[in-house]
Amino acid sequence: MSDLQNINIQWFPGHMTKTRRYIEKTIGLVDIVAETVDARCILSSQNPDFDRLLASKPRLMIITKTDLADPDITSRWLNFFKGQGRACVCVALNTGKGVKDIIPAVRTVLDEKIRKYAAKGMKKTIRMMICGVPNSGKSTLINSLCGRRAAVVQDRPGVTRAGQWVSLSSDIELLDTPGILWNKFEDMRCGLHLAFTGAIKDDVVDIETLAIELIRTLKTKYPASLTSRYGIEIQPDSEPLDIYDGICKRRGFILRGGELDYERCAKILLDEFRGGQLGRISLEAPYA
Repeated sequence: MSDLQNINIQWFPGHMTKTRRYIEKTIGLVDIVAETVDARCILSSQNPDFDRLLASKPRLMIITKTDLADPDITSRWLNFFKGQGRACVCVALNTGKGVKDIIPAVRTVLDEKIRKYAAKGMKKTIRMMICGVPNSGKSTLINSLCGRRAAVVQDRPGVTRAGQWVSLSSDIELLDTPGILWNKFEDMRCGLHLAFTGAIKDDVVDIETLAIELIRTLKTKYPASLTSRYGIEIQPDSEPLDIYDGICKRRGFILRGGELDYERCAKILLDEFRGGQLGRISLEAPYA
């Protein structure tokens, strides 16, 4: 039986309200909005509030962390968005693959506006806002685009606290914004996926229960990832808690008196999933 019903994942601190107001205030200053989404949970990492906040502007979806996601599923997502007529670019943040495709994609989306300026003998300065859920790779992406350390980068949500303009080239300026969630997850699986990938701070959830749910998900979707990493044989009737116990024992996470150190195991499991040590994993697929 799933512990999903016992998990309450909600995280909407005050600075996110300020960010939402900031976006509303500055959206009129930009020509296009680039939204970063995590390739491992593309559906869950699309903030539904953006459809209202950004409705007046053209948008480019930047699918980040593709080197951590299942390539076959990422390809299916690209075909899905292509069918919808949505502009998107895939980026592997660890290697920088795909970063060079972003600016050309921006110019393609804004082609008509750029040509109108050119017809008047004017050069259009493109102003682009970048936004996304926390820990979706915005800061790393900006640094890659700039070729320098322009934004603070940490592998935890909530680092960027104020909007900041960054010059990408002579005719492109980018407005960075802090990561923002929405104030209520209608589907708790969405909250789980965001928590698995680190978009929600670990200290606002029960990480041991979160680890069990991650094991449950991996057992269903990628059982070989657990077997390969931890040497645990997975059977169809294997219970997530039994797998959890097995990982603790295999890693030697045992406290004095023989009690299993579930907290340490949970932290390691989540860190290794987020870092790609469990393999390239996608939590969501189109049409599923």
